[in-house]
Amino acid sequence: MAAPEDPLSVALFSEMFMADHLARNRLSRALPKGMELSHFSVLNHLASATEEKTPAQLARVFHVTRGAMTNTLNRLEWAGYIHVRPDWDDARRKMVSISPAGRRAREAALSAIAPILSDTVREIGADRVRAALPVIREMRLRLENEG
Repeated sequence: MAAPEDPLSVALFSEMFMADHLARNRLSRALPKGMELSHFSVLNHLASATEEKTPAQLARVFHVTRGAMTNTLNRLEWAGYIHVRPDWDDARRKMVSISPAGRRAREAALSAIAPILSDTVREIGADRVRAALPVIREMRLRLENEG
């Protein structure tokens, strides 16, 4: 077990928290008007999904409460970016899928943030980023499994 004031751990997580904060701030400003990072994240997930998802499944994927996911889904549905329908097998559940307008909104958002992401990787160097990914992925998986 690490000492309470392990400088390496503190430095690593301090850098990760600051990088997360700065990335979210920069990407949020670049997104199309009215779209939040949480909206883009859900649309991006649904765009690559092979089947509809329940709100509970989405809440688990994004590690948020069902209430928080319901709020995000309500905003996306209001904007016409997703379709929400009853589950025909279990009327208590709902099923969520991305709409054509949602796909267009996702593409517009991706076009807005892609240059920021690409520039950052280019400036750091693709080889260095590739080398860091396995470590970052393992950290995420460990934190996910501990939660």
